[in-house]
Amino acid sequence: MVMNFNILIFLLVLCGNIFLIFSQVITTPLQYICPNTTSYSPNSTYNSNLKVLLSSLSSNASRPSGFYNSTAGHTGSDVAYGLFLCKGDLSPDVCQNCVSRAVKDILERCPKRKIAIICYDECLLRYSNRSIFATEDVSVIKILDNPQNVSEPKRLLPLLGNMMDEIATVAAKENDRSGKKFATKEANFSSLERVYSLAQCTPDLSESSCDNCLRVAIGNLPSDGKKGGRAICTSCNIRYEMYPFYNITAVAPPPPPPVLRSPPPSSMSNSTSNDRDADEISTVESLQYHLNTIRAATTNFSTDNIIGEGGFGVVYKGILPDGQDIAVKRLSRSSRQGREEFKNEIVLIAKLQHRNLVRLLGYCFEGDEKILVYEFVPNKSLDYFLFGWFQSAKLYSFYCSCCYNLLNSLFDKFLDPEKQQLLDWSRRYKIIGGIARGLLYLHEDSRLRIIHRDLKESNILLDAEMNPKISDFGMARLFGDQTSEITSRIVGTYGYMSPEYAMHGQYSVKSDVFSFGVLLLEIISGKKNSSFYQSDGAEDLLSYVWKHWRDGTPLNIMDPTFGESYSKNEVIQCIHIGLLCVQEDANERPTMASVVLMLSSYSVTMPAPQQPAFFFHSRSEMIPKGLKSDQSTSKSIPLSVNDVSITELEPR
Repeated sequence: MVMNFNILIFLLVLCGNIFLIFSQVITTPLQYICPNTTSYSPNSTYNSNLKVLLSSLSSNASRPSGFYNSTAGHTGSDVAYGLFLCKGDLSPDVCQNCVSRAVKDILERCPKRKIAIICYDECLLRYSNRSIFATEDVSVIKILDNPQNVSEPKRLLPLLGNMMDEIATVAAKENDRSGKKFATKEANFSSLERVYSLAQCTPDLSESSCDNCLRVAIGNLPSDGKKGGRAICTSCNIRYEMYPFYNITAVAPPPPPPVLRSPPPSSMSNSTSNDRDADEISTVESLQYHLNTIRAATTNFSTDNIIGEGGFGVVYKGILPDGQDIAVKRLSRSSRQGREEFKNEIVLIAKLQHRNLVRLLGYCFEGDEKILVYEFVPNKSLDYFLFGWFQSAKLYSFYCSCCYNLLNSLFDKFLDPEKQQLLDWSRRYKIIGGIARGLLYLHEDSRLRIIHRDLKESNILLDAEMNPKISDFGMARLFGDQTSEITSRIVGTYGYMSPEYAMHGQYSVKSDVFSFGVLLLEIISGKKNSSFYQSDGAEDLLSYVWKHWRDGTPLNIMDPTFGESYSKNEVIQCIHIGLLCVQEDANERPTMASVVLMLSSYSVTMPAPQQPAFFFHSRSEMIPKGLKSDQSTSKSIPLSVNDVSITELEPR
């Protein structure tokens, strides 16, 4: 017994010593940077100020935000500016230990330097003799790759692109009470593997500065299918791995706040209970709004609140009693979209959740009223910024080449400053990527497989940060495992329909890919396909782009508002992708997964595009013999060029 007791005491002491040893392990910095451009002497005022600054940073390292900045000194180059940033999932104690270690290390590794940066897994610390606060610095400190490769890199890259885009947007906002600009996201890669990602900025950055810094960091991640990657910039960092490298419990999001809904009236319940489709509608009963609530929100559907008009009715801006802005789509009583399309849009959108899709908040179905309630997207639709009122004026001169060319030259000479500022190339490139990811979600990543069937600029809404959101699912169709379907009921918009769909009623995910290709080329060129007039021997936008691609002058199609502020490689890459999407043979068009992959990496080899399917010279030429059209005018929110929106083609 005595011997066993002695052994027990020995093991306890040994374990205690091991714990003590590990608790005192000094973490090796991932990187430190000490520019030799400026230095200070040991007896200088800056040295004294720096000691005060570092002491202040260390003593404030237990703050819940994991961030602190401070200064020491009063004038000129002797003022010391400094800050630290701890990983968002760390406890205050771990943050304190890392900052204390960094304060000691930075003086040892960067002696007598007025500017220095040091970073670890857990924290980053920096100081300078110039202000570094609220200033975006995208200088790359360190790039790290996991040496192992995944088995299916072509599946990983689109998944990563979507994840990184989402967490960058979330992290750019102050997303918790402590004010951190920090976000994590997980996603299934296979039945056995998950991908974990993290993004973080210093909280003193603006939303746009943080977002831009993270985009630069994302661009430095590996694009060859590595199992992990990390990019650390001075103002932000981003990382992904195939294992949980952060405290999942600490970053778990709070439960969403309850959404208040007006209770449906009893008359509505009675009417639906007698309907043969009641079971299908009941799947979204929790989204029902009382008609009186909608009337109050829109001031009884006041004309002053109209923000758009489409083929199926009018869209109003409304304000709920809790102050939330909403967009109310009131279907026209004479609209051909009746009960079926109305239910279709409810059932589809209620099950869709993606940052690049407009979110359905609810609906109202009382008497003759069929109403959809969406989140309000403040920046109108893409066509307004691409074409605006001037493009509308161009349409009136469509059949007069002299007038059209005159307006074109005037437009190029007197550019709209607001348009030029809000839709520069970098913003358009971001919009293209967002639309692609939204379509990929519809085609492959949502619980349902959905074909939109009416993708165009007026159905791309832009939020406050100009992020794209695909809208209007009244024409969308659920899709099974089959590669394509044939319908006698053609819906969509002239100029965006794929030839096999417009002529034969055959639709598939490749129909949406074709529409995306047209939209992509419109975004690059600033030219609207349906209002395109003969130029350089081309009769439509696709033939115009194809001619310049074939002649080796693809940059000639660019919107003149870009000036010199654009990436040549990105523009050419997007033109290439657009032409691949509008090829006449649907089988030759890429999937949206391939499109997202091509947009996210320059290293992907793209096939040469074949000649695109050119559009017909008139709408009557588009309608196959034996079909008739029911056309409606589609107007975007709140101003756009009229498109011919074909809501129905049926056999005679």
